[in-house]
Amino acid sequence: MISTHEKEDMIRMTKTVLKIDGMMCGMCESHMNDAIRNAFKVKKVSSSHSKGETEIISEEALDETKLREAVEKTGYKLLDISAEPYEKKGFSLFGKH
Repeated sequence: MISTHEKEDMIRMTKTVLKIDGMMCGMCESHMNDAIRNAFKVKKVSSSHSKGETEIISEEALDETKLREAVEKTGYKLLDISAEPYEKKGFSLFGKH
């Protein structure tokens, strides 16, 4: 029998990285994170003003048009969007020896 936790580990998720121009500080990162959380159902979102990017983990691919709208509403400029499959790294009893 598979536990709920194991089922969650098997869910395929998407990692979306946004290249953003205009974030200058920690408050900018927080503002961007809030904008993404308010516009989408996400598992995790983190922004870095020094890297100029926001990384989003979600259960499904995010709509690029809606992403652009969410970023533009903040006043920042969205330069690029990339998405790739993301597998949650869970604890395994069958690790390498």
